[in-house]
Amino acid sequence: MKHLWIRFGCFLTGYNYNILRNCSEAAFKSVKKYTAAMLIVCILWFFIGFTFAHRYLSLGGPGCTLAGILATVIIVQVEKQIVLSMHPGRVLIVFRAFLAIIMSILGAVIIDQIIFEKDINTEKNAYISEKVNTLLPSKTEELRKQITALDTTIDKKEQERINYIQDMSQHPTITLTTVQTATRRVPEHVVTASGRDSVIWKTVQDHTTGSVPIPNPKIALLSPLDSTIGAMRRQKAQKDNDLLLIKPKLEEEMKANTGFLDELIIMKQMLSSSNVALCFWFLWILFFLFIELLVLFSKMGDRGNDYEKVVLHHMNLQMRRLDALGKGFE
Repeated sequence: MKHLWIRFGCFLTGYNYNILRNCSEAAFKSVKKYTAAMLIVCILWFFIGFTFAHRYLSLGGPGCTLAGILATVIIVQVEKQIVLSMHPGRVLIVFRAFLAIIMSILGAVIIDQIIFEKDINTEKNAYISEKVNTLLPSKTEELRKQITALDTTIDKKEQERINYIQDMSQHPTITLTTVQTATRRVPEHVVTASGRDSVIWKTVQDHTTGSVPIPNPKIALLSPLDSTIGAMRRQKAQKDNDLLLIKPKLEEEMKANTGFLDELIIMKQMLSSSNVALCFWFLWILFFLFIELLVLFSKMGDRGNDYEKVVLHHMNLQMRRLDALGKGFE
């Protein structure tokens, strides 16, 4: 358990503990310094990743924790690019500085949306009301067209029902005419060419016409028609109720579906209307920026230590061995 913190620092920074343990206290202090700086950044981005997954991705505890760990791993790998460089070049320094600016803005935006949550919710109401007022005419127009079409159809069905009732009152019964046909054979005398008289049988059909009074068949159509009219009236009542509640329902849907970009727009409006909020937001950006650059500045201000010299010495020895081995093969 000896040098547990140093072992953890080696794991975090990428230093080789087997080499470091034979180095001086200066190398130990460098590892501690880099470990402390990286821990600050890792804790900060773990919180950012966890909060972002919980607030905007609607993940549970395990998912949010995984998102925080993923953000931390990315940050550690980025910082190792600086920590493990013996002499960071200008391109790497400029690249890390630009990356720090981008990460500080992203981190400040996510954290500020948590800090300014109540203020954002206040601004969100006005933002949602504005969007609702923009969408409301088209939504209400569509519902009104559906209600008008239902009214027209109900009026037609009502007129059809009235016509049925009038017809039934005038003709409660109708006469159904029936025709019955009977076939019989009758003899017929025919004189042949030889003058003889012969009898042939001829088929004759007798038609008997009768009339039977039956109830008006439109009586059977009245009940299905009443059911259809009732269903259409209920549908119209539902549409009328939807028309009355369309604005609060639309506001509720938009509040439930407000996403990250919507809150960015709300925050932009809030910052543009309040100098205090704008100054506080810039302070957060500077805070994140300096934390992101902490490892870089520590590396740039470090004059080196015996750990790096040992690593360089091992590298030079290995290169000499390889050169000697190459000459031996020649």
